Amino acid sequence: MASSSGNSMSNSGSEEDLHNQRKRKRMESNRESARRSRMRKQKHLDELMAQVTQLVKDNNQILTTINFTTQHYINMEAENSVLRAQMMELSQRLESLNEILHYLNSGTNSNNSNDGFETSEGFETTSDESFTTIISNHNNNPFVIINQPIMASSDMMMFQY
Repeated sequence: MASSSGNSMSNSGSEEDLHNQRKRKRMESNRESARRSRMRKQKHLDELMAQVTQLVKDNNQILTTINFTTQHYINMEAENSVLRAQMMELSQRLESLNEILHYLNSGTNSNNSNDGFETSEGFETTSDESFTTIISNHNNNPFVIINQPIMASSDMMMFQY
C-alpha cells in the first residue's frame, strides 16, 4: 500500500506541476495580451493626437479665412456706403440741374422751330451742347454751376457691428 500511496503522491505532484505550468502559461498569455492591449491603446492615442493636431491646424486656417473674409466684407461695406453717398449727391445734383433746366425752358419761346431752344435772354444752343455751357453763358442768370468733385469717403462713415 505504501507504493500506491507513493504513486498517488507522485501523481499529485505531477498534477500540481501541470497545474503550475498551466498557471504560468496563462499568466504569460495574459501579460502578452495586456501588452498588446497597451500597444493598441497607445497607437489609438497617437492617432487621436495626430487628428487633434490636424484639426487645430484646419481650425486656424478657417479662422484666418474668416478674418480675411470679414475684413474684405467690411471694406466692401465701406465702399458701398461711399458709393451710396455719391449716388445720393449725384441724384440731388441731377435734380437741381433738372430744376434749372425747367426754369430755363419755362422762358423758352415755344414757337421756335429749330432743334435748339432759345432762352429769355435770346441765347440759343443745340441739344448737343453741354448744359454747363448754357448756364455759364448767361451772365444775368442767378444759377451758377461749379464743377466740384464728390467728397464722400469711407473715413466719413462710422460702422458699428
